[in-house]
Amino acid sequence: MNKVVHLVREGNIAVISVNNPPVNALGIAVRTGLMDCIKAAIADLAVDAIALVCEGRTFFAGADISEFGKPPVAPALREVHEMMENSPKPIVAGIHGTALGGGLETALACHYRVAVPSAKLGLPEVKLGILPGAGGTQRLPRLIGVEKAIEMICTGEPIGALQAHEMGVIDEIAEEGELRDVTIDFAAEVIDEGRPLVKVRDRDRLIAEAARRPELFHGARAHYAKKMRGLLAPQHCISAIQAATEMDFDGGMRRERELFTELLQSDQSKALRHFFFAERQANKIPDVPRDTPKREISRVAVIGAGTMGGGIAMNFANAEIPVVIVETGQEALDRGIATIRRNYENSARKGRISTADVEARMALLKPSLETSDICDTDLIIEAVFENMDIKKKLFAEIDLHAKPGAILATNTSTLDVNQIAKATARPSSVIGLHFFSPANVMKLLEVVRADKTDKAVIATCMALAKRIGKVPVLAGVCHGFIGNRMLHAYFNQAFELLYEGCQPQQVDKAIYDFGFAMGPFAMSDLAGLDVSWRVRKETGQTQPIADRLCELGRFGQKTEAGYYRYGPDGRTPYPDQEVAAIIEEEGLKRHGARRTIGTEEIVERCMLALVNEGAKILEEGIALRASDIDVVYVYGYSFPVYRGGPMFWANQMGLDTAREKIRGYHEAGQEVFAPAPLIEKLVAEGQSFADLDNAGG
Repeated sequence: MNKVVHLVREGNIAVISVNNPPVNALGIAVRTGLMDCIKAAIADLAVDAIALVCEGRTFFAGADISEFGKPPVAPALREVHEMMENSPKPIVAGIHGTALGGGLETALACHYRVAVPSAKLGLPEVKLGILPGAGGTQRLPRLIGVEKAIEMICTGEPIGALQAHEMGVIDEIAEEGELRDVTIDFAAEVIDEGRPLVKVRDRDRLIAEAARRPELFHGARAHYAKKMRGLLAPQHCISAIQAATEMDFDGGMRRERELFTELLQSDQSKALRHFFFAERQANKIPDVPRDTPKREISRVAVIGAGTMGGGIAMNFANAEIPVVIVETGQEALDRGIATIRRNYENSARKGRISTADVEARMALLKPSLETSDICDTDLIIEAVFENMDIKKKLFAEIDLHAKPGAILATNTSTLDVNQIAKATARPSSVIGLHFFSPANVMKLLEVVRADKTDKAVIATCMALAKRIGKVPVLAGVCHGFIGNRMLHAYFNQAFELLYEGCQPQQVDKAIYDFGFAMGPFAMSDLAGLDVSWRVRKETGQTQPIADRLCELGRFGQKTEAGYYRYGPDGRTPYPDQEVAAIIEEEGLKRHGARRTIGTEEIVERCMLALVNEGAKILEEGIALRASDIDVVYVYGYSFPVYRGGPMFWANQMGLDTAREKIRGYHEAGQEVFAPAPLIEKLVAEGQSFADLDNAGG
């Protein structure tokens, strides 16, 4: 009936097919086409049933997110669903690929559902800070019960078609490749057998049972308040599902719409939608187009079997890529392999993988004491001690053994990749791949482009990152790249707050309450204070409070004392008077007096230090976009995703307001707050970081 939705008749079955690439999003053209085709099928006396299928790689993968926040254009998806559900002729949905968000809601408005085994179904709206707004919170609990619906909707995680079939969401499973025919045949059977028009909205048994158990909702609220701390959407999802048990269907739909609208207009949803697009935009590199040739990566080497090297190796084994792990000594090699096995066995005990998976992944690892064993690998990743001389010497050796065309990567977190590349005769094949600890868990991968890195190497590594489950962000070369360079400014302010009047627990609580997983001093205790102490001693730097703690052997959790002392479990922190005395003494030395500092100032100074340094990084071209910086900080440093990242947070504050606060702290004597020229320029032009990103594509 229009360019994206088509209607054909096969016997007495009207087949409505949708082709709106890439993911058949339910935009205005699709909604209009569906309405027109359903009306036509209902009006056609020769049609007894309707089969709804999608072309391309997927069923409807969701709403058109680009329409969010804009004035609604009729018909709304709810109107389409109402027409479908009230059709006097049965409608059967044929599902392949993914039926997500509005896609699953559309399937639930049909009378029956058929799917291939590989299909995935879910309601992921919570990840955008909203809830299913087209009946998902009202229909799904009627099909699968309140408890399962709460889990699916509040986590946003999809389920497979076979599980959906067991739960009663799917009525029939079709063989792969036969979905269209099976859907049509199923529709014909419905007619031939005189099956009823099954409206999900009328199935009240499961929600009636839940209505007698209000403790279900109390427990769910407490669970998700803890599991998804700070997020509004899960709580609103629970409220909408509870409305399904307390009101009739139409009343529940009205309540769902009210809650959806509240969330859509919230700062959290704006931040989460920003981050959704930011993560996808990070894959786009202006001078490395999508069709850039990529090198084949079928075998990898990791040099160093320590914590980082072992974690890096696990990423590749998880993706079924063989890995050679090289160490200099048998004891270190055995210890590293044993740690990997222990990590896998822990995952198996928790049910995340099977015992067969453990053995399969371990079989992909080849331990070695010979650097020459890297000779047939396509990618070599160095993960040794953070020392330039050591790394340069190692890269010269790697260069001798690596085959032509192999990519040589360093996992350095701060050092100059250009200098490392110069140690080889193939600088165009050298790149930084900065994994974050623990490397087998953290999603971020900073892909560091050196001056001579070949575009094919960049394209290969960006694609490989996704293959091993990482989110890649391209960075340029400077000390610390994007994340750790900004982290230095963040810690500078955290320490200044101690010198001026705070204690570690006050700073950490303010940052935790802002939404971080932990504050800077708790994070230091977890990582180990001796790591940065060693670097300071090598570079001639000092940090009096931290240095004094290290001189006392207080290295953090590993010694049961750092900025905090730790209880018998080795994890629970307690404020320590010995630390408080050191902080007060050093603060008085520096400032002559101490003052009371409020939570708002703590948060502002730590966050604005990130923003100001991020603006400098952006202006220097170390980061391509402000949104890339946001991705780095959410995935690499636990910046609360519902605040969108530090640069988005500054945009939401108002960049002019942020600039004035930065100026104020600079005038108060904080050199780290010398305003970034880019911030001054954007404010003068009435723009924000978002305007800059949009201008750059």
